[in-house]
Amino acid sequence: MKLKDNLPLGLVLALLTPVLIFLLLYYFRFSYYPFGEFLQTVQRESRLVTFFGAWSLVGNIALFTLFINNRKDQTAKGIFIVTVLYGALFLLLKALM
Repeated sequence: MKLKDNLPLGLVLALLTPVLIFLLLYYFRFSYYPFGEFLQTVQRESRLVTFFGAWSLVGNIALFTLFINNRKDQTAKGIFIVTVLYGALFLLLKALM
């Protein structure tokens, strides 16, 4: 697989991966809820924020590892930046709940 090495690609991939993971987790684990009701439940339940936050970070860590192992350092740097920001966002959300 030919992987590009640039910072914007890493930023975009790291922004999209948690969204994809969120949708996949909804589809496979929570699809019995209507999507709107599901989003309201996630907003109310602190433990669900933790659950989705952790899985989002795991997805970005896997992506980061893939690009580091293929020596695509600029892309990995973009993934790392967004992952740190996601982590800070989830910590802030937990503190506010």
